[in-house]
Amino acid sequence: MRAVVTVTGKDKIGIIAKVSSFLAEKGVNVEDISQTLLQDYFAMIMLVDVSELKMELSELAKECEELGRKIGMSIRMQHEAIFNAMHNI
Repeated sequence: MRAVVTVTGKDKIGIIAKVSSFLAEKGVNVEDISQTLLQDYFAMIMLVDVSELKMELSELAKECEELGRKIGMSIRMQHEAIFNAMHNI
């Protein structure tokens, strides 16, 4: 099972490290990552494998939001199927 993680906010040092370390501690494997800077703003999308996750995806999504608040970013996680359904016309 896969999920999509989006991270946005003002750029600062260590965003990728903090997010990927947090996910690794939860048993989540990053399969693909794309990040960019738009002037002073950071945007990242990660495709992650959550098949080894030991909690509900919705619980991890809440923890991601909390991590985002702690580091001053917006972090959202969605099941891949939901993400795809929302972005298909």
